[in-house]
Amino acid sequence: MQANRIETDCLIIGAGPVGLFSVFELGLLDIKCDIIDILDKPGGQCAELYPDKPIYDIPGIPEITGEGLVSSLIKQIEPFNPVFHLSRIVTELKKVDDRWEVKTDFGDTFSTKVIVIAAGGGSFQPKKPPIKDIEDYEDSSVFYSIRDKDKFKDKDIVIAGGGDSALDWVLDLHTSAKSLTLVHRRKEFRAVPDTVNKVQELIEAGTINFELGQINQLSGKNNKLEGISIKNGDQIKDINCQILLPFFGLTMKLGPVADWGLNLNENLIEVDTEKFETNQDAIFAIGDINTYPGKLKLILCGFHEAALMAQEAHSYIYPDKKITFQYTTSSSSLKKKLGVIS
Repeated sequence: MQANRIETDCLIIGAGPVGLFSVFELGLLDIKCDIIDILDKPGGQCAELYPDKPIYDIPGIPEITGEGLVSSLIKQIEPFNPVFHLSRIVTELKKVDDRWEVKTDFGDTFSTKVIVIAAGGGSFQPKKPPIKDIEDYEDSSVFYSIRDKDKFKDKDIVIAGGGDSALDWVLDLHTSAKSLTLVHRRKEFRAVPDTVNKVQELIEAGTINFELGQINQLSGKNNKLEGISIKNGDQIKDINCQILLPFFGLTMKLGPVADWGLNLNENLIEVDTEKFETNQDAIFAIGDINTYPGKLKLILCGFHEAALMAQEAHSYIYPDKKITFQYTTSSSSLKKKLGVIS
């Protein structure tokens, strides 16, 4: 592994939608950005866990998939030429004179004036059910995220879980599956009420099956699943299936962020609501990883936070330069940056 020293105006930690949009807001102010992410591609949770799942609350876009949103954001920031550094995690942070020095497990050392933490809930991984030998079937019959739903067409599918992800995928996959069974340990679900109502209608109509209990055993050959056993009290029921999709949420870990001297509140970073700066000068936190009174964990709120963060970040990059606020609809200089006019 070869050490690599990189100087940049702003280092963004996290390449999810909010991190990507912050490149746009910073780019409008002539701020060069490098982006670090633990995943092997940009997009964060949208790309990793639900690329095909529809999102309905992006302003002006009635419906877009997670993958579609990420693709649009990447296209939007192309004029600013951000540099991505993927499959790595920050291991060390320290102040050197008037700059921050950041090291990664890949051997990189970044020297930057501003740091933007847009890491969602930190590094994350799906919660795996405690089922013996489940690892033998992972990526062949057991999947914790869905990248290509066509591979599940005409299959006998079991979805385990009672939250939004589990029920959303029930609605999405039941029309193309040979059969679909939803397994949950309770009759009550923890999803959006409208989604719960639609799933209940499918159960009552016999379109999908519902089994109360927990999966306690898998059976199959050559890493291919052939069936599962469900335990409900003293009763055991066997179900044939080729696909198991456990959706039990994510395990979030702040990792080294917890050791950076930032004010934390229940593993979230406290910020002000004027500029979304932490208690450390020139370190900002936006998106799901921050907290403040009235905080809502919505992508559109993260976009708002990115816009205000960029205004304050400018003062660290260009301390002697005053910002003249401009609209992209009317400013010729901003249109040139975006490549709209030559």
